[in-house]
Amino acid sequence: MHSPAPEPQALKGETEIHEPSRAERALARRHAETRATVPDLELATSVDAEAALAISRDYRCTTTAVLARACALALSEHPRANASYRDGRYEFYSRVNVAIAVQTDDGYVAPTVLDADTKSLPQIEAEIARATGRARAGELTPSELAGATFTLADLGEFGVARPSAFLIAPQAATIAAGAVRPAPVVRDGAVVAGHTLELTLACDGRILFGAHAARFLAMVSQRFERGTL
Repeated sequence: MHSPAPEPQALKGETEIHEPSRAERALARRHAETRATVPDLELATSVDAEAALAISRDYRCTTTAVLARACALALSEHPRANASYRDGRYEFYSRVNVAIAVQTDDGYVAPTVLDADTKSLPQIEAEIARATGRARAGELTPSELAGATFTLADLGEFGVARPSAFLIAPQAATIAAGAVRPAPVVRDGAVVAGHTLELTLACDGRILFGAHAARFLAMVSQRFERGTL
């Protein structure tokens, strides 16, 4: 006689059930709603990081701050990226407020750097450092998480090479950055040793169509590569 086959669940061993935290429930709900309701578009590019690394050394700041500044300036030049699509209409915002995704035990939170296009690199660096510390200590207030018109997620610290970006509705766009990595680059027609990183743009295809999205990503890339901050 053959023994009865074990139940598939039994093959997994003992099962522990854990209830998601309040923050995890909110993130799961937000992600599901965005995927279900927003026709998102994703574009990616590789950028030369040499100028940004030099700026980071000169100003003693992180590449996250450099990216935030590059994104903020590009947003001020590209109104469709600093906007939302709501109820069949476009909402354009006069202030450029960049949220910085910070990883925590419950997923992530995104404190906002208000008026990032008007702030210097040292100011942005100080705000990101302060908000990151408060986020990981669970001390952020609702006002520190409010008002974002765009989100930057820098996953470089985790060694991610080619990140996938997730749109934070109702914002029109999010950019995710990968790790800075040694790589051959072309300068003045010659291949030399350098550093690159990958940028991935996720956007709401109802307001940032293909060409709009490509132009905005190019603006961010050019400012980052040329150090025009």
